[in-house]
Amino acid sequence: MTNKAKILIVDDEKPTRDVMARVLAPTYECLTASDAEAALKLVAATPDLALILTDYKMPGDDGVTLIRKAKAANGALAAILITAFGEIELAVEAMKDGADDFLTKPITDLGELEQRVAKAIERHALIKKSAALEEKVEALQSQINPREGLESFTGKSPAMEAVYRLIRRAAKANASVLVEGPSGTGKELVARALHDLSPRKDGPFVAVECAALPATLLESELFGSVKGAYTDAVDRAGCFETADGGTIFLDEIGEIDPAVQVKLLRVLETHTFQRVGETKNRKSDFRLVAATNRDLAARVREGAFREDLYYRLNVIDIHLPALRERPGDIALLASRFLKEYAKENGGAVTGIDAAAMKALEDYDWPGNVRQLRNVIEKMVVLSGGGKLTLDDVPLEIVRRDTSDDPRPAPSNSQLSTSPTLNSQPSTLNSQLPPPSSLADVEKSQILAALAAARNNKSKAAVALGISRRTLHRKLKDWGMS
Repeated sequence: MTNKAKILIVDDEKPTRDVMARVLAPTYECLTASDAEAALKLVAATPDLALILTDYKMPGDDGVTLIRKAKAANGALAAILITAFGEIELAVEAMKDGADDFLTKPITDLGELEQRVAKAIERHALIKKSAALEEKVEALQSQINPREGLESFTGKSPAMEAVYRLIRRAAKANASVLVEGPSGTGKELVARALHDLSPRKDGPFVAVECAALPATLLESELFGSVKGAYTDAVDRAGCFETADGGTIFLDEIGEIDPAVQVKLLRVLETHTFQRVGETKNRKSDFRLVAATNRDLAARVREGAFREDLYYRLNVIDIHLPALRERPGDIALLASRFLKEYAKENGGAVTGIDAAAMKALEDYDWPGNVRQLRNVIEKMVVLSGGGKLTLDDVPLEIVRRDTSDDPRPAPSNSQLSTSPTLNSQPSTLNSQLPPPSSLADVEKSQILAALAAARNNKSKAAVALGISRRTLHRKLKDWGMS
């Protein structure tokens, strides 16, 4: 078994391939191909390939295209392009697109060929070692303080741990990121974490709610405007200009108008744009993070979203799971929100009891983390203090399934009869005068529900759609507690 590094020589002229292979064979294991199609098959089949050495002019894809595709399949691959003497300018451009070096034809100095190949392979080996060392350092740092930079997130589920790892890796890059997930899962938190953990953290973070603006206003919001461009237009910088040196976050990107999609694609490709109403090109060094709760791939298939823009946005994809997909995080989130809102409201609420927490954990949360936050806030605000109990949980949460509900609501037939308070014949309703106001109607309904529930306040509260504490307070106001 050989320990030689593997290189791939691609040229449509067999004599040229054979000469280069013969020269390099003592040092390297040489594979050969006559065109880009055959070369890419070998790249896919040889994951430990160290370098590709390719001619520029060949049938089918040219050498530059081949290098681009080969590096997309194997990012650790070194590449050298062989060009004619008059194509040096093209070779320089090819190096910007991924080539590590270039040689001009005819290759007369075979010693130089060996040196160039050795240097390219050595350079890539150093890059790989550096990347591996950086990963080890990051792993050690994450062990020391695994939540550094991610303090705004709550959750220890495997799904969220995968999100945290992806955020850390993506933050170091400059590529566009598409954050996908249902509404209420925290997509803007991801965008801010990507910014805060990136080399751009000291630059601006600019957020744009794309769905909130019509196409004409969104265009000027993104790109800016000049005075006179439209009625009431003034000279102003847009969000891309403001985000220079930082991050721009486009929320609900799937809702933007097709005309704005075209301009957005150009900005992503060139980092240049024009304010609305001007012809001057402006540049901005920004990192783009976009978010959507829509299936953008499906929107592309429907023709509602540009395919080229989709691929520009979706260089790195981060998917946030729905809350129902990580039920183990519900208790952690609920406790965090409770502490936050208890502090805002004087600290009278001290916790959530087991029955209330079970009700929260058993619910499927269609509104995700945002809905859970709102529910906890409501429970804290309406509570009288102490621990939150099942009576404080909103009925739409508890009543997910009446067969499991620890507070069964009385049936319509039960409500239509006139059971007694404390199992004694009730004359409360007959003693009440006909209602003359909303307060009288409310009092009449509450007393009727209590009678139907045989004075069980929990059951009466469920039937009325209010909390037990609210019921107790109203009875106390009437001197009936």
